[in-house]
Amino acid sequence: MASGVFDILHPGHIFFLEEAKKLGDELIVVVARDTTAKKLKHQPIMNEEVRLRMVSSLKPVDRAILGHEDDIFRTVEEVKPDIIALGYDQVFDEKYIEEECKKRGMNVKVVRISKYSGSDLNGTRKIIGKIIAAYSFQKEIEKQEKEVVKK
Repeated sequence: MASGVFDILHPGHIFFLEEAKKLGDELIVVVARDTTAKKLKHQPIMNEEVRLRMVSSLKPVDRAILGHEDDIFRTVEEVKPDIIALGYDQVFDEKYIEEECKKRGMNVKVVRISKYSGSDLNGTRKIIGKIIAAYSFQKEIEKQEKEVVKK
């Protein structure tokens, strides 16, 4: 099992899911609810249904589901994974997850996936920043062109 927001899909997401898939026979991906994404990371650009559909279509993913808003361990209890894959930047503590799962009668191994280093666009916020910069640059060029035409 792997989880995330998956707001703007990028190479880091693909790497994370491919590495998670290698850990077992089947990969179930939990897509964070909009409210959870807002609490843990940022207001998502894509709503949870769109993000769920995108993640469901990815090759490494056998099944994608929406998580629960109130208790992340409720989803773990429903899925009953042998392994939970965490992204390098996810805030969860491996030992805490393993201990909480044990308390709930599950023997789950937690594995932290390393950071993808194949692209400088390896994060949603970086991509958003680059889009904003490109948009601002384009608007400045258009403004300059209008000034030239006026002269």
